[in-house]
Amino acid sequence: MLHVALYGRRMAGTSSAAQRPYSADEHAISARDVHFEFGDVPMHYIPGEVLATHIVNVMHLVLPEGERAMAQCLAEAMPLIDDARLAEEVAGFVGQESTHASSHAAAREHLQSIGLDVDTYVRAVSWLVDRVLGDHGLTGRAKREWLNERLGLFAGMEHYTAVIGEWLLENPTFEELGMDPTMLDLVRWHGAEEVEHRSVVYDAFMYLDGSYARRARTAVLASALLLPLFVVSTAYMYRRDPVPKSGRSWATQFVSATMRGVIPPATIFLTELPRYLRPGFHPSQLGPMDKALRYLAHSPAARVGRSSTDRPGQ
Repeated sequence: MLHVALYGRRMAGTSSAAQRPYSADEHAISARDVHFEFGDVPMHYIPGEVLATHIVNVMHLVLPEGERAMAQCLAEAMPLIDDARLAEEVAGFVGQESTHASSHAAAREHLQSIGLDVDTYVRAVSWLVDRVLGDHGLTGRAKREWLNERLGLFAGMEHYTAVIGEWLLENPTFEELGMDPTMLDLVRWHGAEEVEHRSVVYDAFMYLDGSYARRARTAVLASALLLPLFVVSTAYMYRRDPVPKSGRSWATQFVSATMRGVIPPATIFLTELPRYLRPGFHPSQLGPMDKALRYLAHSPAARVGRSSTDRPGQ
């Protein structure tokens, strides 16, 4: 029986979007070959927007450390998933997150090479994520309970990354400001894949646990963790920026960037929580996926990756 139907029975009264069955020709989630050239990317790749650049840096330099832990958690869950369709989605998700990690690592190395010390901070975040969200060497019932708890927490985090992914795809301000095209492609490609696999962790959690109490508790915790992570990470990179700052204070830049749509509103971590906490919620109820799939089909980095794969001898 399909996994959507399995938890659809648990959640009486859910919408048709949450219970739609998968068909044989359902879109398959898979890792894509991509190729980014960061050599000419400037330190402030959103021109004139120092703070906004570093907020975007958090999205693609710091958050992937959490995604790495998420992929490890999903890999642990795979042997427990008997539904073939869900197992396929989980495998595709893990593959995409591995590609995210390698692509963002290359961007991080470039920024490090031009003077922004991000490696020190990212290593610290990686260490903290492993200590807090690793498997802790548990066994038996405790191991399974901790796995379900982590899946609930990651499902809550994925809700926010999917919403931010939609925002990245739909925001025209980056082009208007002349954002570096390589970094624009990087964040939009990543955002599009976040939209594409937005349901996977949630579906895995519902398949293996499905407790509303756990879903609600871990969603609140995810929101409480992500907002401080953005604030602390942005502050670190802003202070370590080697380029002399303009006369505007960071607070002025933050308010201005938010009002002009250069960065997503920080209130997203509060305003999105009620939607996720609705008993009938399912990630498929977010915005349509068409724009994400169109972008993934035409992303410059993905086109280069496809062409290199298609060459004879590759």
